[in-house]
Amino acid sequence: MATQPNSVSCLLIPVQSGRQLLVPNTCIAEIVDYQTPEQSNSPTPWFLGFIRWRGLRLPLISYEAANESATPGLSRNARIAVTNSVGPNARSVPFIAFLTTGLPRLAKVFKEELVEATDIETGKADAMAVTINGESAIIPRFETMEALAKQALSDY
Repeated sequence: MATQPNSVSCLLIPVQSGRQLLVPNTCIAEIVDYQTPEQSNSPTPWFLGFIRWRGLRLPLISYEAANESATPGLSRNARIAVTNSVGPNARSVPFIAFLTTGLPRLAKVFKEELVEATDIETGKADAMAVTINGESAIIPRFETMEALAKQALSDY
């Protein structure tokens, strides 16, 4: 009989909206320095263009615009989070990239410390708002981000 882990190693990733995303370490392929994306003619505000990563061309997504919020200006500490795809589009889109405002922090999350935050508004790219030891975070809905990345790859 398999036992469930007592905790999950995660990263708290700051994004431009002032929020932070709570992401399991296993979802993160790499955090890379910001690079100016190849521009596209996309009318969609969530698609920022393409970046090059390990010989691949990845669509760069604005998490805020994916949530139908205004895309803030670029932070001087901007980074790019490259994530492993985990949803139904993983075969056609094995990695996605989204803009962050800095380096993530490690967080060991214990089940009893994680509480759903019903008072924090969420968007379509958010699975859930939570608090961990009194600190708020958003668990992203990676399926939405992956679907947007797949759309960008097929359209542009």
